[in-house]
Amino acid sequence: MTDILIVEDNEELGALIRDFLIRDGYSVSWKTTGEEGLIALKEDKFRLVLLDVMLPGFDGYETLRMLRKDMGIPVLMMSAKNDDQSKILGLDVGADDYIEKPFSFPFLSSKIKAILRRNYDMAQEHKELTYKDIKIDLDDMTVRKGDRIIPVNGKELDILVYFLKNPDKVIRKEVLFNAVWGSDCFSEISTLTVYIRWLREKIEDDPKDPKYIHTVWRVGYKFGEAAI
Repeated sequence: MTDILIVEDNEELGALIRDFLIRDGYSVSWKTTGEEGLIALKEDKFRLVLLDVMLPGFDGYETLRMLRKDMGIPVLMMSAKNDDQSKILGLDVGADDYIEKPFSFPFLSSKIKAILRRNYDMAQEHKELTYKDIKIDLDDMTVRKGDRIIPVNGKELDILVYFLKNPDKVIRKEVLFNAVWGSDCFSEISTLTVYIRWLREKIEDDPKDPKYIHTVWRVGYKFGEAAI
């Protein structure tokens, strides 16, 4: 397994990022197009993808869409676009976080460590999480409901992992938001409501009558038995 796949078409920046991450102790592979990145992901396993938005051929958003069809690997997007809409689009497509160019390498390192810690520390203790017929394999970050694979990725996956680690507990919105997005995230807490709706649409038989994710009025959510 290789630690990080960089997909960056700028030769100078790509080389700088690669060399910095190697000095930081990571094993690294670097590709210059989205197509090459997708091929690399089929040929090797990675812990994280560092993905540029502005790429020749498939741009970063399209590359991420294709990646998310069957992979739950963490993705950190890089872009010189600093408007909120670009950031929101990246997160909506399935990115785990977003970093603006130009960035300092210590800041990049902190972002990478936070994502890896959030996604892999739990795997040191558990290889899978299960609640009734919902199962998350923490090795390849796939979600199953019964025998069927459910396409849950990015922040939706982070939310579901948190729920399965805290079943049958009432969780305040603020606690869940900070656990998944982090306290330094630019997103508003209302974003959580959108992701909960999307997650319900994927795992519930009837999203309007949920059996797993229950809203606790004016408090937050409860995963498991119906809230009282």
